[in-house]
Amino acid sequence: MTQHTSNLPFTVAALYRFARLDHYQSLQEPLAKLCCGEGIKGTLLLAAEGINGTVAGSAAAMKKLIDFLEAEPAIAGMELKYSHASEMPFKRMKVRLKKEIVTMGVEDIDPLKSVGTYVPAGDWNALISDPDTILIDTRNDYETAIGTFQGAIDPQTKTFREFPQWVDNHREELEGKKIAMFCTGGIRCEKATAFVKGLGFDDVFHLKGGILKYLEDVPAEQSRWEGECFVFDERVSVGHGLIEGEAELCHACRNPIAPDDKLSPLFEEGVSCPNCYHERTDEDRARFAERQKQVRLAKERGEKAHIGS
Repeated sequence: MTQHTSNLPFTVAALYRFARLDHYQSLQEPLAKLCCGEGIKGTLLLAAEGINGTVAGSAAAMKKLIDFLEAEPAIAGMELKYSHASEMPFKRMKVRLKKEIVTMGVEDIDPLKSVGTYVPAGDWNALISDPDTILIDTRNDYETAIGTFQGAIDPQTKTFREFPQWVDNHREELEGKKIAMFCTGGIRCEKATAFVKGLGFDDVFHLKGGILKYLEDVPAEQSRWEGECFVFDERVSVGHGLIEGEAELCHACRNPIAPDDKLSPLFEEGVSCPNCYHERTDEDRARFAERQKQVRLAKERGEKAHIGS
């Protein structure tokens, strides 16, 4: 796998692999020790079904981590994508033991047994241009809000647990169609396509490596992607070439906001945005405004940002 070339100081690795990982609990301590010792921050999730996570550190530190993981036979050959950041995009390092590495909440879904057909980024445009293809964004509503593929259906889910019910509600519309699904890095689609194939659908496809791989490999002038891709770290979003995007987080609701959102009369930094204004009370906004004032004063004094800022 080729690392995306950049002169930015932090290397970010998004990785996952579904695998039989019965000894996953024994990996927690050595992984935490390695990452903390090398200054790596981010999150790694371990479960009997595999590994998932996004972490960042120096190029040398990341090489040590990936070498460690690739030495584990069960997870060697992980789906792995590199990008870069100008600042450390995580606040701490967490290695967590979980029931699932991506939570769908449906029993007996096993991507190792049955999964959709992988479509490389270079072939994706042809598939989704086919009028017989239904294109489904399997991400949640706060992610789709700042970018998606042209013509994609947005299920408007709040969590991935809601996706199976959305499919069940739209089964008739999916009958007889090619079903193409995508997500940020590919992991949610592994389970989403396994679930849909388990319902009896045959022509099920997903974007190998996810949106991140597409944005890395497909030139902007050939792209069918619109907007930016939300990422789960302090960068908030990335664009073509995996460069850092322009989206920011609303510190009131923690949802991404695009530059245009900041022009809305409902936006006030640290207090509200168009996504959350009508879901908050005046008392909430007054509390957030006081918190934002304290953050501003701390910055003026040269102190570290408050937690939650």
